[in-house]
Amino acid sequence: MSFATQILSISHKSFQFIKRFSFLATPKLPSQPSATSNLLTVKKEQSGVVSVPRTPFFQKLPLRDLYRRIFTAPESTSLVVPIIEKWIRDGGTVNYNRLLSVIRKLRSRRRYRNALEVSSWMFEKGFSKHKSGDLAIRLDLIGKVNGLEEAEFYFNSIPKYLRTGECYSSLLNCCAHARDVGSAERIMEKMRALGFARSILSRNVLLNLYYQTQNYDKLENLVCEMQEEGINFNSYTFGTLISAYAATSNTEGIDKLLAQLEHNWIQYWHLDWTVYAIAANCYRKQGLFDKAFNVLKKSERLITNKKRRVALTFLMTRYAAIGKKEEVMRLWKILTTDGKLYSRAYLAVIASVLKFDDFESAENIFKNWESKNLGFDIRIPNLIIGAYSKKGNMEAAESVVDWTIINNGEPNSKTWSYLSCGYIEQGNFSMAIEYIKEAISVCEVGHHWMQFWEYLAAIFEYLKSKGDMKEVEELVRLLRSKDLVSLDVHKKLMNWIKDVESNVHVIDVFFGESRKQTNVVSKAKEYRCSNDKQFLQ
Repeated sequence: MSFATQILSISHKSFQFIKRFSFLATPKLPSQPSATSNLLTVKKEQSGVVSVPRTPFFQKLPLRDLYRRIFTAPESTSLVVPIIEKWIRDGGTVNYNRLLSVIRKLRSRRRYRNALEVSSWMFEKGFSKHKSGDLAIRLDLIGKVNGLEEAEFYFNSIPKYLRTGECYSSLLNCCAHARDVGSAERIMEKMRALGFARSILSRNVLLNLYYQTQNYDKLENLVCEMQEEGINFNSYTFGTLISAYAATSNTEGIDKLLAQLEHNWIQYWHLDWTVYAIAANCYRKQGLFDKAFNVLKKSERLITNKKRRVALTFLMTRYAAIGKKEEVMRLWKILTTDGKLYSRAYLAVIASVLKFDDFESAENIFKNWESKNLGFDIRIPNLIIGAYSKKGNMEAAESVVDWTIINNGEPNSKTWSYLSCGYIEQGNFSMAIEYIKEAISVCEVGHHWMQFWEYLAAIFEYLKSKGDMKEVEELVRLLRSKDLVSLDVHKKLMNWIKDVESNVHVIDVFFGESRKQTNVVSKAKEYRCSNDKQFLQ
């Protein structure tokens, strides 16, 4: 190479270096947006997104700040996309990987509707790479949110060359979510024909479906098939089999499965702590607390650093379930010295100590959570409110509600329902009615509200016994406006109201005659002959 050529080469490289790093010396004009600006400039004209000025690197917001905004917003009423767009305006930067991470976080917390919302926004704004993996995630979310029929329609719209094993597995998962055994088996046959069925993921989906639908013979046949084909079990497989044995009270089967696991530990070295945790829960349900305790100890020994906080948080609740308070406090002490804690850990430990009626510890931990400023989570004060209401300490329960409001928290349907239940137990139906109406008014449309139906039934029985048909009709209209009762149940309720002589219990109107009458409803009837002043204070 001649000297002149070398000089030209060096000059060219210098020019490229200066061109590449010139932004460090010369700020770009607004008419020349950076290629790495917030909504990816290359997408802006296509998507119609307003250009956002480049934020200096030292002011950029970390992704955890976006997570904080999303997961501290009220879950029942929040749309996530406006939160993301506001975060971008505040200096956050999004790209394909970051948005995919948000979707995964939402899915892990079962916020499927929000995850689908973000997925739709990704496709709309051009962030999705239209890979089969993206389509598979979207398909799974459509199935969970909109049902199997919509999922099948979307699957059929995917180009055939993109219908990979991932997409078929997602469709299989949609069938399982809908508890449609026939459709799931047809999809599995198609996967076998295409060579997609060797995945442990697809077998586990079908295995769990058989367990959920109590098809235990089919479950055993599938297990034999997996063994014949040399498909190794993973933690999920063992967990499903243990749960299936527990459902049939087959503790011997659980013992043999765990013995097989321990005998072939080299083969199953990859199994994690969850296998023993599931076994412990099954033993607990059978009343075998000593066995449960022993396998919980084994579960602890399999915890890795990666999942340490999640595992210890879960195991606290399992120790509480078998009455081992000292183990709960031991794990809590480990968690508090391990580093930063999140709301999930506080939820677990407060729920655990309340099982022992240890209100002092619960209050101290609650104060500790309050001092950490982790972001408001209504579930934590709701635990305290529910526990106080159950014990009849309504003054303390009301004080926690007041604290929630003062601290800019938003009481939800469960908050008001707990108060209503507490006042029903005290026989103070006037307060119970006011709070149950508040609970219904803030309830999400179509929300599953099964936990409190028996208390609502007690209120209906009380009002009917007092001849207050106007209040009963108002409650029925309120329930219907929130789609909490079907049109059929609504009609039956109205007939029940009009038929003053009817001996049918309102709980049977809600659930049918198969539902046993509860002590709560009976209590309402006991109050019928009491003085009105006892309730209308």
